[in-house]
Amino acid sequence: MMSYLSVKSKEDYTAHIRRAIAPVPHFYRFTLAIMVGIDVLCHGLAGFVSVWIQLLNSQFDPLLYWRLWPVIGLFVLAYALAGLYPGIAINPVEELRRLSLTTTLMYLLLGTSIFLSQGVELYGWNIFLSAWLLSLLLVISGRYGARSLCASRSWWRFPVVIMGAGRSGEVVIHMLQQHPSLGLEPVAVLDDDPKKQGYLAGIPVVGPLKIAPIIASDFKIPYAIVAMPGVSYQQLLPLIDRYGKTFPHLIIIPDLFGMAALGIAAKDLGGVLGLEVHQQLFFLGPKLLKAALDKALVVLIGLACLPLIALISLLVFCGSSGPIFYQQTRIGRGGKLFRIWKFRSMVTNADQVLAQYFECHPQLRKAWDQDQKLKDDPRITQIGKFLRRTSLDELPQLWNVLRGEMSMVGPRPIVKDEVWRYGDKFDYYSQVLPGITGLWQVSGRNNLTYAERINLDTYYVRNWSVWLDIYILARTMKVVLAGDGAY
Repeated sequence: MMSYLSVKSKEDYTAHIRRAIAPVPHFYRFTLAIMVGIDVLCHGLAGFVSVWIQLLNSQFDPLLYWRLWPVIGLFVLAYALAGLYPGIAINPVEELRRLSLTTTLMYLLLGTSIFLSQGVELYGWNIFLSAWLLSLLLVISGRYGARSLCASRSWWRFPVVIMGAGRSGEVVIHMLQQHPSLGLEPVAVLDDDPKKQGYLAGIPVVGPLKIAPIIASDFKIPYAIVAMPGVSYQQLLPLIDRYGKTFPHLIIIPDLFGMAALGIAAKDLGGVLGLEVHQQLFFLGPKLLKAALDKALVVLIGLACLPLIALISLLVFCGSSGPIFYQQTRIGRGGKLFRIWKFRSMVTNADQVLAQYFECHPQLRKAWDQDQKLKDDPRITQIGKFLRRTSLDELPQLWNVLRGEMSMVGPRPIVKDEVWRYGDKFDYYSQVLPGITGLWQVSGRNNLTYAERINLDTYYVRNWSVWLDIYILARTMKVVLAGDGAY
């Protein structure tokens, strides 16, 4: 690539950048149209199904409800005001929160206005209730499905310029490349250091920061990320003032890698910017809400799964000799020990079998010492392989949740020998109840390194919210059905 030191005029810069940046089609309006279309379709389908179900049980004039179809436009307007369009660079947990709250508020306003003006006798509250529930389910699922299908397409993502060719810029590029669902595609890097010209994580370093206005105007790039956490406040403020007028969306990466993201809010302290870290699990209200959610879910899931639990018990009993259930001491909240319950998925002489296996395969000892996992574990029974792949071996832990020893969602329960691996981060682990599922399970499960599991546990505690729990529970169903990362 030609050195940008030799480039002088705007025309030369433009030609230089065109040679450096690979031509990628970006149809912003198409991305927006897909998201709006998904929302309209899902709301319409929710209303149609709700009315159709009610028609099967009673006689009424369905035209009363067909007249309400234009109201879907108000939902689209509300979503736009909530920042849900085009749905780019938004965390899925935050999107879930905004969608749920906005949809619920709109149904409350719609129902109240109709019942007050038309009367309850014309419109049934049960139809509105079912339409609300279906709208939540369909809109959230529809958006997720659209991203899953389209995120890998270049035309779906918005181009973004990275300012800063250092380590932080490289981390940001890798993160965006690994999470295409965020909808941002790095196309160019800017840095004032000529020694950094070339490529950063496969993205061309096309010139100094001063050419940002050229890129923004000539290449219609709406997003820029300032990834220079080492610069001083005196240097950063002029950058924000200058390039905040150039790019419609300017994202600043602070020197706070690993810090809570979902639980952070900007505070104006008399003209001074402050960042408030709001860790909800320190407060009584969120703790009670999480406990109530756990108890409600364990009762519903437990009752629904009673036949399945009986069937699995029979299969384990017939599959190999030994007890049906397996108990092991784990560390809970506050460092207290408790007995965790699982369906037995291993042979009864597991330790002896493992020792013999390492004698025959000594090269696998290192992998075991590092992650405490083996892909072809000789101790696991045939029915145990199925139970582990589907995570059904953890169903008995509903009893631990009912006893208040575990939560439906939380860090992975660990044994004493694993505490040293956590180091200072063990304090985060011990602040909450361990969970049947968690971020570790929906982010790769056994394909993760141990350090990655610890980081996910820490992230969960720092960023907990009821929306994060709901997101993890929903993702768990997909992961379990697909068997992702399980062995």
